[in-house]
Amino acid sequence: MSSEFGGGLDTAVEKAFTRPAPKAAGTRMRYLVKHLKGTKAVAELLGVSQRTVERYVKGQIKKPRPDLAARLEREVKARWQPQIKAKARKKAATTGGIILDIHARMGYTAPIGTTDQDRIRHITVALPPRHAARLLTAQDQGAGEDRLRELTAEALKETYFQDNGRRAGSLEEVKINDVVHLDFEL
Repeated sequence: MSSEFGGGLDTAVEKAFTRPAPKAAGTRMRYLVKHLKGTKAVAELLGVSQRTVERYVKGQIKKPRPDLAARLEREVKARWQPQIKAKARKKAATTGGIILDIHARMGYTAPIGTTDQDRIRHITVALPPRHAARLLTAQDQGAGEDRLRELTAEALKETYFQDNGRRAGSLEEVKINDVVHLDFEL
């Protein structure tokens, strides 16, 4: 399963960067060496030899294998501008909230006699800070895709379907299936 919900949250936070993360393999490698304080730690992190890391730092190797390039990009982005990321996450969780744009098959559980058949919907809704805080906290604690999907469905249930308690009070559960498009924005 792809990382739709966790990846979407990461992408939203990355939009807060004030400077782009390094693109070149050598620059990324030098950043990690500086950040982790040595080539040995970077080599262990990336699963390559210490000598390979040294070659990238010196510019002797310029183009990594696709699997190494992906690991290198992931590790740099995870460490890039941590204070900016923390500030953006805190703002979303306390005052700003998250904008959710989702195109997916959604169904819900409701009392007998109501229409509960799932169907494709395209919804763009501003989730309040309390839902943003729940999503971001769960992600920080290592929640899996299923848990993030559940939390997003709960947020949609309260915010969109029930309009914060003004309608559909008997709605029990919203389910998100077959995601076509998902985008979070802080």
